[in-house]
Amino acid sequence: MTAPEGSRSYDAVIVGAGHNGLVAAAYLARAGRSVLVLERLDHTGGAAVSTRPFTGVDARLSRYSYLVSLLPAKIVRDLGLDFRVRARTVSSYTPTERDGRPTGLLVGGGEQRTRAAFARLTGSDREYRAWRRFHGRTGRVAERVFPTLTEPLPTREELRRTIDDEDTWRMLFEEPIGVAVERHFTDDLVRGVVLTDALIGTFADAHDPSLVQNRCFLYHVIGGGTGAWDVPVGGMGALTDALADAARRAGAVIATGHEAVRVDTDGRTAEVTHRTAHGEGVAVARHVLVNASPQELARLTGDAPPEPAEGAQLKVNMLLERLPRLRDASVDPREAFAGTFHVAEGYEQLAAAHDQAAAGDLPAAPPCEIYCHSLTDPTILGPHLAARGCQTLTLFGLHTPARLFERDNDAVREELLVSTLAQLDAHLAEPLADCLATDADGRPCIEARSPLDLERDLRLPGGNIFHRPLAWPHAQDGTGRWGVETRHANVLLCGAGAVRGGGVSGVPGHNAAMAVLETTAGG
Repeated sequence: MTAPEGSRSYDAVIVGAGHNGLVAAAYLARAGRSVLVLERLDHTGGAAVSTRPFTGVDARLSRYSYLVSLLPAKIVRDLGLDFRVRARTVSSYTPTERDGRPTGLLVGGGEQRTRAAFARLTGSDREYRAWRRFHGRTGRVAERVFPTLTEPLPTREELRRTIDDEDTWRMLFEEPIGVAVERHFTDDLVRGVVLTDALIGTFADAHDPSLVQNRCFLYHVIGGGTGAWDVPVGGMGALTDALADAARRAGAVIATGHEAVRVDTDGRTAEVTHRTAHGEGVAVARHVLVNASPQELARLTGDAPPEPAEGAQLKVNMLLERLPRLRDASVDPREAFAGTFHVAEGYEQLAAAHDQAAAGDLPAAPPCEIYCHSLTDPTILGPHLAARGCQTLTLFGLHTPARLFERDNDAVREELLVSTLAQLDAHLAEPLADCLATDADGRPCIEARSPLDLERDLRLPGGNIFHRPLAWPHAQDGTGRWGVETRHANVLLCGAGAVRGGGVSGVPGHNAAMAVLETTAGG
């Protein structure tokens, strides 16, 4: 990679080459600004990368981030990205046992089929009608709120007027989401499927008075204006590779192996001290955009750090020789695993898992959700794997806060993995272990990552995939015009910890670039 030249001055120095930093770099460079991106690792992409984690196995997995919903099509168009997503044919499948027989809820494949699946599980059309009403309400919010993410922050009242539905506003913004879930639905499994959108990477109860679960829910149901979660063709690394290419084509310099260690600023000009294997250097800039956590921003600028963050998830990547057969023989595994496969995520199960983890214990029945990327996008598999019928599985575990791993990360991670897979096996007609592929050394193709692993590998504070609790997508005291501003006039936060950050969206990168361009228009 090209390294920075001495103490050359730039219009903007961007700290971190994750997807948000690359979005900002591409926008600014395309607008004619000189841009330097400093990345401490030897590659770009941050948490949105594709790797071959298994020795001698030609499968490129989305190792950390894995689905796309919040990335605006506007960013893809504006930057001319060679990047596509594919819709999943099934939304979700949730196995369970009723009256001593295996069954489940398959959502997808058309309205008639979904209605029949609800009736098969619950015995009537009531829950299906409630499902339609509930998601009709969230869908209307998605249509109105998602376009505002790449505009200056609206005030709370402006957003309220944009939504223009007082009952839905109260449901999402003023009372715990558990109230609405319990009001709309009676079936425990259906309640749990709905609630999971409020708990992805968020350790909270359905009735948490802080409403952190509501904020998580909101971002999970507004993506793309529809709430759909799509599969990135070629894996998540295809997006960040396309962004890096776009930034370089526009003239941005991306320097990997360069770790920013300090930012000094007087509000007009900043100096970014960076370190390599060969020593230190300094880059001078009119603006600095920090594509890192709020804690890292504070460390760089010497400010007081914000409250510690805590992640609460288990991420597992697998390669299988074949998909496992299900106890519920009425469902084809190719459909069940194509969408989100919910395990131990009934409403009461989620509450119990939260309470156990909050008390310092591993959940007895760890909840998780799984999906198979290769069913929708087989391009991530080498031709020999595809010909053999191999498939990937991505598992995301809930309610496993970082504090549980502190006594012994390796041992707790292994214990949790075993118990999580046991919950899955309870719904399979054959053990998952019998389906795992092996690598070149004969080891099963499975890897697990705890919050502490993510903190160590990616510098995510506490392993929190959002960097900190998600924020409402409207202005509050101190949020600034775009939600990326800091107390330093020419230092912006363009990572997931910005207002309207979190997930693979590029929104903070876009908004930080717009903030810079507004202040330097004509200059």
